[in-house]
Amino acid sequence: MHQQISGGCACGAIRYTSAREPLAMINCHCSDCQLSSGAPFASGIVVMTDDLEVSGTPKNHAVGASSGGLVTRGFCGDCGTPLFTRSAVNAQFTSIRFPTLDDASGFKPMLDIYTASAQQWVCLDPAIPHFPQSPA
Repeated sequence: MHQQISGGCACGAIRYTSAREPLAMINCHCSDCQLSSGAPFASGIVVMTDDLEVSGTPKNHAVGASSGGLVTRGFCGDCGTPLFTRSAVNAQFTSIRFPTLDDASGFKPMLDIYTASAQQWVCLDPAIPHFPQSPA
């Protein structure tokens, strides 16, 4: 990935930047990510929340997480693009949905999480670690 990360929603109402490189690149197979992405898993890059600058105002929707805390999903209220995920348990981290990056060519997943919820027909990459739940 590049030093600075930038991206936004499909309609351009919300833009973001993060001056630092991501801490991790993940595929999450939890049932909530499946539902919110409309896909068998959600892929994202994890950054420090304090490093993320957002212009525009995402809408948020909070759901109960397996940890017992809340997970908040940020999305564009105009076009519906899913953008961010934050856990109340680990609020210092934000996951950015990789398709929203201006340049997604450097995205390379480092691990798969919540594989216990993965669809049986999903082919997990044997070259990266898999965690039945979250490793943290």
